[in-house]
Amino acid sequence: MTIKSFRGLMTDSTVDTITLHTNTGSTGYRIVKFEMMFSDPGATSAEHVMKIYKVPQTTASVDGVVDFSDNTLLAAGYIKERRSDYYGHGLGPIVFDSEIFNQDIYVTHEAITAGGACNYYIELEQVKLDLNENTVATLKDIRNIASQ
Repeated sequence: MTIKSFRGLMTDSTVDTITLHTNTGSTGYRIVKFEMMFSDPGATSAEHVMKIYKVPQTTASVDGVVDFSDNTLLAAGYIKERRSDYYGHGLGPIVFDSEIFNQDIYVTHEAITAGGACNYYIELEQVKLDLNENTVATLKDIRNIASQ
């Protein structure tokens, strides 16, 4: 099992693209870890929502609403910090670990209160796809993009 990791610091209402696509589509991925951390712990009171999608997102689509019925959503996380607490509270992150994808993924960040930045760390398990699995993953991606 090969694990690839990605990390980044995102400001309010932004989208990061993690490039995973290949010419053949025979390499799939599954999220095994998704973590969030404040960029400046204890400095201010803040709330952050981060989500990972299978389809491209624009800054206009970045918001704090989490909809688990969205079949393009791969993971979501929420953390909250009050300056007086000096530690974060979270409701996640939640990862839909049965989802296998073979295209790029998109991380969104929304600072609900106080603006600011938030870090993310993602680990992906690399999965070798046979021709049938490759076709299914690619067709799902095409269908998801068409329904947007």
